[in-house]
Amino acid sequence: MFSWFSFLTYAVVTAVTPGPNNIMSMSNGSRKGFFAALPFNFGIGVGFSIVMLLCTAFCSMLSALIPKIKMPMLIVGAGYMLYLAWETFRSGDSLEENHSHDGFVSGLLLQFINPKIYIYCIMSMEAYILPYYQGQPLALTGFALLLAFIGFFFTLCWSAFGSVFRWLFSSHAKTVNTVMALLLVYCAVSLFFA
Repeated sequence: MFSWFSFLTYAVVTAVTPGPNNIMSMSNGSRKGFFAALPFNFGIGVGFSIVMLLCTAFCSMLSALIPKIKMPMLIVGAGYMLYLAWETFRSGDSLEENHSHDGFVSGLLLQFINPKIYIYCIMSMEAYILPYYQGQPLALTGFALLLAFIGFFFTLCWSAFGSVFRWLFSSHAKTVNTVMALLLVYCAVSLFFA
């Protein structure tokens, strides 16, 4: 019997922990406010949904290819996270700067090189869903969209958290940028020890 409790526990804990989506959402929320950060978050939501659907559709094929694509995917993903960390760190003392990588397209594209969400989907499918719903496209599509929704929901939460504490972040912008950059570096490094 399918264990909703185990599945949802894994999905929520994985989605709520820091990763590129959550850290960038919090950073954008703190710099721009919740509503101004929504285009980036909607980009994450759309990209997350696309990746979940593709990953679900090709999960069995990907399982066979993972040893071959894991390292290049980790290197590209870590490289992008380090780039985001550098951009976050070198941003000025003002949280109001205009950052071109904060929009819908950036949020969307981040999903295609974000190894955390690939692992999130593959583990969910292999450990929880496919043993019970293999060969049921409608159910698998529903689970893929549920995983995407859970991930998107928590990026909104992180963005709201950043927005709520904007006043605190704005008076300590350099410290906040440094902490966010270090968290992104941690995410990049931790990819190789997962």
